[in-house]
Parts: sequence; structure tokens; C-alpha cells
Amino acid sequence: MELISLGTIDLSKLESHELKLKKIFERITYLIKEYKPQECALEAPFHGKNVQSMLKLGRAQGVAIAAAITLDVTITEYAPKRIKQSITGSGNASKEQVAAMLQQILKFKETPKYLDATDGLAVAVCHHFSSSGPLGATKSYKGWGDFIKANPGKVK
Repeated sequence: MELISLGTIDLSKLESHELKLKKIFERITYLIKEYKPQECALEAPFHGKNVQSMLKLGRAQGVAIAAAITLDVTITEYAPKRIKQSITGSGNASKEQVAAMLQQILKFKETPKYLDATDGLAVAVCHHFSSSGPLGATKSYKGWGDFIKANPGKVK
């Protein structure tokens, strides 16, 4: 396992949620075309206290899924606790604990400015650790057909 790239998408200068979603779609599409992965792992949606934040996150996740599926990349989702447990051994680990463990596992020195970057990396590492079987994986789609079959209530 080797760290190739680590970062976040800066959406702070974009005013509307629609433009932010467009930027996410474009950036994910670019990354897939640049690095040509066969698989993509995402953190499954989780329940939070702020409903508006949950809705925005769900839309962002949907756009990321759409970008990957459009380019025929298989999607696998992992529960947040499963990701933390696979990296630190504890499903209740903090973002800082996850980042510190990833630094040890992948031997990189500098902690990213935003821990969202290491959160994304943790999903990838969890997927790598689970590659011998879908341990903790909740859903996997090979294309739009699979997604639609698995989610008939989401298609109108």
C-alpha cells in the first residue's frame, strides 16, 4: 500500500450549493481519469444532529457516487465505525487518532491542514484492508444498473 495523493476540495469560494456539487463532480471525475482506479470506497451516510448538514452531505456523496458510476468504477461504502476500527482498532477513535495511525501505517510526516483529507484516506485504507472480502462493507455497485436494482425507491 502506498500513498500517492492526499487532499481536499476547496469549496469555500463557491457561493451556491449547486456550484459546490458541480465542483465535486468535476474533481472526482478528474481524479478517476487521472489515476484510473477500478474501485472507489466511500463513507456510508451517518446520522447527525443537524438535518441541513446531513442533507448537504448526502447530496455530495450522491454526486461522488454518480461521478464514479458514470466512469464504471465500482463503489463500496463502509460504515464510519468500521473505518475507524480498521485503522485504529477502535470504532470510537477521534479524527486525530485516525490521522496519527495513518501516518504510521503509510509513513508520511506532515499532518494535512484539514483532517477531512485523512478521513478520506482512512476509507481507502479500510477498503484495502477489507479487499479479501467485504468486511464491514455495506453496499457495492458495478454500474447504474446495479445501483438502480439495489435502490428502486431512489429512482423515479
